[in-house]
Amino acid sequence: QVQLEESGGGSVQAGGSLRLSCAASGRTFSTNAIGWFRQAPGKEREGVSCISASDGNTYYADSVKGRFTISRDNAKNTIYLQINSLKADDTAVYYCATAIGTICDSDYDEDEFDYWGQGTQVTVSS
Repeated sequence: QVQLEESGGGSVQAGGSLRLSCAASGRTFSTNAIGWFRQAPGKEREGVSCISASDGNTYYADSVKGRFTISRDNAKNTIYLQINSLKADDTAVYYCATAIGTICDSDYDEDEFDYWGQGTQVTVSS
């Protein structure tokens, strides 16, 4: 059974940092692109970042560029999202997901992702 489990969320003050982790089990995902998404209260889920499997190319939403960094450790089957300079607008449930394909591109969509974690809450107070 394939499972993704996020961790690392919490409550922080604006300007703080968190490191989210996504541990995958049930199969290896070294050949799959991986994405992070988030859903704020009352809003639709949006893509935050994506990392390709083959060349490690990364993409970020404009709202998080320069503050968020996605990475992957294939040996540990784990994906990370380092989030710095947190803002109140970053408050959301953050989800990781594995893509059907190996590559992210600039217009990646959640329909391209098949396995999802349950999410981890990030709350930023100003």
